[in-house]
Amino acid sequence: MENYLLRRRKELNLTQKEVADAVGVSEGTVSRWESGMIANMRRDRIRLYADILKTTTDFITTGESTGIPSGFQPMPDMKLVPRIGRIACGNPILAEQNVENYDSVPCNWQADFTLICAGDSMMPRIQDGDLVAIRRQPTVENGEIAAVRIEDEATLKRVYSYPDRLILQPENPAFAPIVLVGEEINSVSIEGKAVGFCRAL
Repeated sequence: MENYLLRRRKELNLTQKEVADAVGVSEGTVSRWESGMIANMRRDRIRLYADILKTTTDFITTGESTGIPSGFQPMPDMKLVPRIGRIACGNPILAEQNVENYDSVPCNWQADFTLICAGDSMMPRIQDGDLVAIRRQPTVENGEIAAVRIEDEATLKRVYSYPDRLILQPENPAFAPIVLVGEEINSVSIEGKAVGFCRAL
């Protein structure tokens, strides 16, 4: 029965010499590996071998592959959360009528919903069209980015809270901060903390 390493090399139309040169060993060593003698192979050579065969280090050592190329990490566990496209007047941000779709985000973000960012006030960190994941919570630490509702409008800003004022700070220096004082602070509610974002390449 043909060895899995030999079979993979043939699938890629590689010679033993090409593999040997890439890994930094002799053709005889590659021949022994393809005969099943791969015990005690050095870790750095396993990675180089995986690279030249366009496979994973697991495949090199066991013949089984997770399908994840060398140098990449597996996808994290994901969950679906509602995407809020707009905020209707007077309704909570997570009101049913505001749900446009559902997005899959990493579980470890602990996100409750997503928003499509509109505008460039948070550039360069967050750009127009980015999908931003929000964890629902009523407060954030100073300097954290949050989805904030001011009466009937929502915005994404860094939040700085002081005894006498609340500052919503954009990332883009071309935009002025929103400063609220006195009774104005009561018109603001923090809907949640930004915990991650996705951007199309």
